[in-house]
Amino acid sequence: MSNDQWLILASALIPLALIALGMVIGWRALRRRTSDIRGLAPVPSEAGETLFGEDLLYVATTRAGQPLQRIAVKGLAFRARAVLAVMSGGIRLDLAGARPGFIPAAALEGVGRATWTIDRVVSNDGLVLVRWRQEAGALDSYFRSADPSALVEAIERLLPAHAAAGAGAGGPGAAA
Repeated sequence: MSNDQWLILASALIPLALIALGMVIGWRALRRRTSDIRGLAPVPSEAGETLFGEDLLYVATTRAGQPLQRIAVKGLAFRARAVLAVMSGGIRLDLAGARPGFIPAAALEGVGRATWTIDRVVSNDGLVLVRWRQEAGALDSYFRSADPSALVEAIERLLPAHAAAGAGAGGPGAAA
């Protein structure tokens, strides 16, 4: 290769390497900032009967009220196809490429509709927002459902009466 060819190659590869390095550093920083959050709980042997099930798209999980701040926790960090089952004891979530997880009914704080979150903007109220709590605080998980009204209705049956009414009020683009 001539010197000109090496110069052209280097001028293309060095910026790409710097961009990749920046992405790795950013992802590690995000993992440190969300290290207090743990992934989904394992599915208990007595999760209860299935009330509703659907194949859908898991979009993201964020800290409650921070729809542009994705969490980087194993099993919840990336968008994925999923099978969601609303069970009498909570929500079972089987994400493609991850172990099945569970959100106990006692951890659920609300459910509602949203229009946008990190990585996704959809038609009016096209996302289902599920607010739930861990020791680290409240989290919002977003799902793209073929029948969002049925999914919201099924999850509302798991909530205490006071939580169901205003569940999605803090979510982005939530229905008023």
